[in-house]
Amino acid sequence: MKTTIPLIAAVAGAVGVAAYTLMNTPAPQHATGSDTIEGAARKTSQWGSKNRVAGATGNLVGRVKEGVGRLTRNPNLADEGTGDQVAGRVKNAAGAVAQAAGQTLHDLNR
Repeated sequence: MKTTIPLIAAVAGAVGVAAYTLMNTPAPQHATGSDTIEGAARKTSQWGSKNRVAGATGNLVGRVKEGVGRLTRNPNLADEGTGDQVAGRVKNAAGAVAQAAGQTLHDLNR
């Protein structure tokens, strides 16, 4: 039980950092009226960053749920945690692909 308190504090900190990052991203390029390739690259990269943060957070929350489920011998919570981990990994991978696409667009525009 003593090990779960630092784990919960770590999850709360990670969620706080993710929320701060998502709340403080600049406005999308399309809001300024610019329709350039560089703007598309920036939007794609920002979308990828948001998905990577959401995926990492989902993966971390899933690990906590799975651990708590195993600790309390609740198989449903453990299974839900495993599902959250898979969803987090998928979002993280989609974000990585989007960031790579944004970087490629940026490099091609040079």
